[in-house]
Amino acid sequence: MPVIKILPHPEYAPEGKTIQAPSGTTICEALLDNHIDIEHACDQVCACTTCHVIVREGFASLSEMEENEEDMLDRAWGLEPNSRLSCQAILANTDVTVEIPKYSINHAKENH
Repeated sequence: MPVIKILPHPEYAPEGKTIQAPSGTTICEALLDNHIDIEHACDQVCACTTCHVIVREGFASLSEMEENEEDMLDRAWGLEPNSRLSCQAILANTDVTVEIPKYSINHAKENH
């Protein structure tokens, strides 16, 4: 079972956190299942960028990015070459390290 290391984020994981999730799970599902309430305004259907993460380690092990995700990522705040929408990034068997950006495009937080 792969490990996801979440780098410190002032709101979602002030001290950082390490969680485990089954292969085949999206990063977003894994975070939410472990009480890291990352924004996901479109309910994880690749229609927004609020669940944007930057994959610091293990990027190549994630599912391949589809064109729809690439198009949406162009709108993400703080986009980097190793950015993914966490609702589309499916875990394999390799550990990953992710950073949740400080900001998203949302002006107000969703309460899911």
